[in-house]
Amino acid sequence: MTAIGVQQVPRLPPCGKSNRSFFETFIRVLIVLCAAIAVILSSISVCDGRWLLAHEKLFGLWHYCVTSDFSTPTCTTDIDFAQVEGLSVGMIFCRSALSFAVISAIFGLELMMVSLICEDVHSRRKWFLGSLLIIISFVLSSGGVLGFVIVLRNYVTFTGFTLPYWCEFTAVFLFFLNGISGIHINSITNPWNRPSTGKV
Repeated sequence: MTAIGVQQVPRLPPCGKSNRSFFETFIRVLIVLCAAIAVILSSISVCDGRWLLAHEKLFGLWHYCVTSDFSTPTCTTDIDFAQVEGLSVGMIFCRSALSFAVISAIFGLELMMVSLICEDVHSRRKWFLGSLLIIISFVLSSGGVLGFVIVLRNYVTFTGFTLPYWCEFTAVFLFFLNGISGIHINSITNPWNRPSTGKV
């Protein structure tokens, strides 16, 4: 009699039952939520890109505009029309750094969400890598924000910054806060760092 083997389809290992406390889960959810808000703010700010209004001129990451009280702004993507030394190269650096910051934050947020939803042997490593990507987003976005201010230092005034700039400034702060908090909570709740209660 011929035996017929039944081919079994390999299945992914199921998510383990979460051993986290309510307080730890609440903090992790709050970090993910704040990181998502930072990604949204940064994305809106970079897409708009018009950050500084000074002397009837509107400087942005992608456009340069000339404004007037009685006419609509005249904008161009050729930033050299602003006649500011180093502006074109500076804006290339700024928008590149800020764009990569958003991409890094999106991947970091995804890793943190996967770690939060499905806890397995690699969940804490995923959370740590996600937090590290958020920190990288902070470094890139802060470099873009500071680069913008340095290049346009002769035009910068506190009241001249537009709402998209302040959105990016807030996103930079949230990237730093959530990245550091994510790494910290992962280290203090690591089961390997907890004292053993077993008897010798």
